[in-house]
Amino acid sequence: MRIIYIHQYFLTPEEGGAIRSYHLAKGMVDAGIAVDIITSHNKGYYDLKIIDGIHVHYLPVTYHQEWGFFKRVKSFLRFVMLAKSWVAKLPRPDYLYITSTPLTTGLIGLWTKRKFAIPYIFEIRDLWPDAPIQVGVIGNPLVKQLLYNLEKRIYKHAIKCIALSPGIANTVRSRTETPVYIVPNFSDTGFFYPQDKSPRILQKYGLEDRFTVIYTGALGQVNAVGELLEIAKCSQENRKDYQFVILGKGSQLAKLLDTSEKLQLENVRFVAFGNKERVADLLSISDMAFISFDHLPVLKTNSPNKFFDALAAGKAILVNHKGWVHTLTKKYELGIYHDPNDPGQTIRNFDLLTGKSQILNRYQQNARKMAEQHFSKEIAIKRVLTIIDAKKFGGEITDEVYILTA
Repeated sequence: MRIIYIHQYFLTPEEGGAIRSYHLAKGMVDAGIAVDIITSHNKGYYDLKIIDGIHVHYLPVTYHQEWGFFKRVKSFLRFVMLAKSWVAKLPRPDYLYITSTPLTTGLIGLWTKRKFAIPYIFEIRDLWPDAPIQVGVIGNPLVKQLLYNLEKRIYKHAIKCIALSPGIANTVRSRTETPVYIVPNFSDTGFFYPQDKSPRILQKYGLEDRFTVIYTGALGQVNAVGELLEIAKCSQENRKDYQFVILGKGSQLAKLLDTSEKLQLENVRFVAFGNKERVADLLSISDMAFISFDHLPVLKTNSPNKFFDALAAGKAILVNHKGWVHTLTKKYELGIYHDPNDPGQTIRNFDLLTGKSQILNRYQQNARKMAEQHFSKEIAIKRVLTIIDAKKFGGEITDEVYILTA
């Protein structure tokens, strides 16, 4: 079997960030599938790298998160144009496996199906165009309608769709008759695992051995990391011995640094974004992970990598939005909810956790158990292989995530 895997922002573990596609593609290769990944890089030339058996084709398509909407769209469309030319050059695959975002990657599937009669599987990482519309980036009614029509066409012509959360799956099912399966982001339980706090790592990052809340990941407009600074401010004003770590990059980093300086927050440490090793280091000396999004309905459906890394590392969860992650956190006692309008209550909850260590320990143990039993990398790879070809790879698809959140 041969698959062309389309992901505009493919990353490897050495690069850090969202590496779902790396693990899924490697799982396909390990199962005997020949995989070509078509992706992009911020360089002016084409490059080919063979990474753990995956043939990765890097196309010259510059992109920066800080860009405005229309400049980003131009980058999306350039990737579509170049990717189509490479699909035509490569040996004919059995399937295309296409992952969003952006939604425009689906144009490659529509074109390939029409031109070469090659079927495609479409993976929906988040609801697009719902997200930019609710954020306010897209306001023109005609553009909205065009994008929703495109979305429905992409779903309709896919042979199967894969959603990363129950909320995404429910929405996609309301817009298409194409079968929709759920494969959430996953926990790398072999790489991330519970560890005792290391004095060496604490010293390396200039941190102290005390109750620590960490945020890892994107620092964009929709990530609401400013709420963690509000918690830190409340903690400092109440003379609490808690510390807060922010590891990430994005368009809001400068603003967050400026806010922290203006508030004179001595209990907040910003760490430069790094690879998985750096994330693992900082999770190992933390007690709780902050999982946050802006308070928009569409963002409640997200399946954030940072949540699953924290589960694998055995960290309690602090969640600021009442979506799928909150449902899991509450039902399975993984952590606590942060009300953005009442940071004082969050501090009182911290007091409870530090005063009764058995509660914090239970949250952390439940997190690791959840990662192992329901969200391991191996489970996700097996589900994707079964979706691709149940006869060839065996297995049975059940929506266990729905059971978890019922």
